[in-house]
Amino acid sequence: MHNEISSKPGGDPRLVLFEAIARKRAVTAEYNGVQMRLAPHVLFERRGDLFLSALNMSKNWRSDEEKRLGHFKLEGLGETKLTEEGFDPLPSFEAAAPQPDDKLVMAI
Repeated sequence: MHNEISSKPGGDPRLVLFEAIARKRAVTAEYNGVQMRLAPHVLFERRGDLFLSALNMSKNWRSDEEKRLGHFKLEGLGETKLTEEGFDPLPSFEAAAPQPDDKLVMAI
């Protein structure tokens, strides 16, 4: 029996995201009241807050070239659940924090 890993309402999604990044697995999460499928690429810290850089797989992209990572403040992510859906990193992906003052926590 497979136990699904998820963050509880009001819980901390970090453990789910660590596993998702390590295993290159998509997650489902709620952000600003919207359910999303995300492909997490990077966890980073900015001015004391944790952020996730992820591809929003729920968004309708016009082309593969248009796809890019969005940044999501972890505080705003709710009901984060690991899925068995794998993903390939974006071809342009570099394992680095987005801005020079950001601190890289984990990357695929």
